[in-house]
Amino acid sequence: MVSSPSDDVPDFVVVDVETACSRVSSICQIGIVGFRGGREIFAYETLVDPRDEFHMFNTRIHGIAADHVVGQPHFGEIHAVVDAHLGGRTTVAHSYFDKGALAAACRVHDLDAIQTTWLDSVRVAKRAWPELASHRLNVLTNHLGIAHRHHDALSDARAAGWVVVKAIEHTGIPLAEWLLPAPKPPQRPLPKPAAVGPLKGERIAVLGEPRDGRLAQAIAAQGGRVVASVGLTTTILAIAGVEPYPVDIRYNAQFLKADGLRRGGHPIRILPEAAVFA
Repeated sequence: MVSSPSDDVPDFVVVDVETACSRVSSICQIGIVGFRGGREIFAYETLVDPRDEFHMFNTRIHGIAADHVVGQPHFGEIHAVVDAHLGGRTTVAHSYFDKGALAAACRVHDLDAIQTTWLDSVRVAKRAWPELASHRLNVLTNHLGIAHRHHDALSDARAAGWVVVKAIEHTGIPLAEWLLPAPKPPQRPLPKPAAVGPLKGERIAVLGEPRDGRLAQAIAAQGGRVVASVGLTTTILAIAGVEPYPVDIRYNAQFLKADGLRRGGHPIRILPEAAVFA
């Protein structure tokens, strides 16, 4: 589905992709929405033949299977359209997963990289609403009252765009300032572990919540030592929420580091929060 761009040049565009398998180049759906003056001015969406296999894990998340993309264009055939929408503009994505996926798809298809200025709406949301325990897109849309169908590329792109619009309204910080490096907040101390408890001796990194947030406090109360990031002495990576983990979690640097250590034989476990206390 394509809606024609307005004659207005957008202040920013937003992109979201869904992928068919663990290879980030396997784009099977893309959605792009343009915003100007706090309103949507155009939208573009299409299914994409990833020319790759579909994994059930991914299909369970977004509902797209191999039979849905039969006859759909492959990425090389839509590259010019995507580049026309994003190239030379400010492009918002909710986390940098979409940036990496587009770059990987360009490499796989031997196409020029899309030159754009990226803005991570997760970083925007964390600065605008630091009190929220999570800044995942579905949490934000629920908090802000934004209509949203999670893991549909067009709906996710539209929702991330509205997050930026509402953040600008909420904070008074204009778009140009969001593109500057954010001022570093003061580091809050990690919670101190209780002297005794079933998690005593464990060194636990937390993913999906602040390192001094609800989950970290619960771990410390059970004697676990919360660490700032995954390292060689980390014994558990605790992931806030329940399985299946969102795709953005599986491509998080801390998750990938923990998974690499585990595969290399280090005694580190990756657990959803309920399993940490089981």
